[in-house]
Amino acid sequence: MTGKLAHSYLFVPGNRPERFAKAWAAGADAVIVDLEDAVPIEDKVRAREHVAEWLSPERPVLVRINAADTEWFQEDAALCRMPGVAGVVLPKAEHVEDIRHFAAQCPIYPLIETANGLWHAEALARQPEVARLVFGSIDFQLDLGISGDDDELLYFRSQLVLISRIAGLPAPVDGVSVALDDAGQLRADVQRSRRLGFGAKLCIHPKQVEHVNAGFRPGAEDIAWAMKVVDAATAARGAAVAVDGRMIDRPLIERARQILADAERHT
Repeated sequence: MTGKLAHSYLFVPGNRPERFAKAWAAGADAVIVDLEDAVPIEDKVRAREHVAEWLSPERPVLVRINAADTEWFQEDAALCRMPGVAGVVLPKAEHVEDIRHFAAQCPIYPLIETANGLWHAEALARQPEVARLVFGSIDFQLDLGISGDDDELLYFRSQLVLISRIAGLPAPVDGVSVALDDAGQLRADVQRSRRLGFGAKLCIHPKQVEHVNAGFRPGAEDIAWAMKVVDAATAARGAAVAVDGRMIDRPLIERARQILADAERHT
């Protein structure tokens, strides 16, 4: 994991140790070693052993453990005390008690993927252990009987963005795109996430990482506009000013500064 705020979170199955190093080298801002959905029931224990053998402070990762109501939760949680675990991705997050189980052990990333999870998302977001909310969009669709990942989930995505802002958290992480071989669809999904106020996205394959990172990185046109706005505002010294025929007010100036700051983090 890098020191900057992550834009890409790459899953790797916990029962495929031969893929761990490849995932680490794929260029993602954060790697999530998965002990939950990607691992068959018969492989749960062995997957945990694989992860324990590979963990190292030199390559910190997040770990998605099994849900609190499963037989694997306690031992998964114990694994997360090991050096090299930078945070816990908590699936089916619904109750603050499940987060408090970890106390100040490590940062928690609650996966909001049920109706109850969204209903209690603000309470979850206000827990001091929580680093960032994550949208488990596919399981969320299943739980609510929703068919579709676009307008059908608009309200719920916007709720997570709003709750994150109110709770003082970084912009949330959007769910995965299942399009593995359709770069155009993936780019469109990332653009939608960014327009709605998300700050990152889950990835299920290394080849998605580059598109996700590029989608959240300020583009050349954005940077040029931001520089023009900031320069004009500085020169105006508080007076009203127009850029490209448009009046520039304080929110636009702050937006321009945010773009330049984000660009600086990526250099």
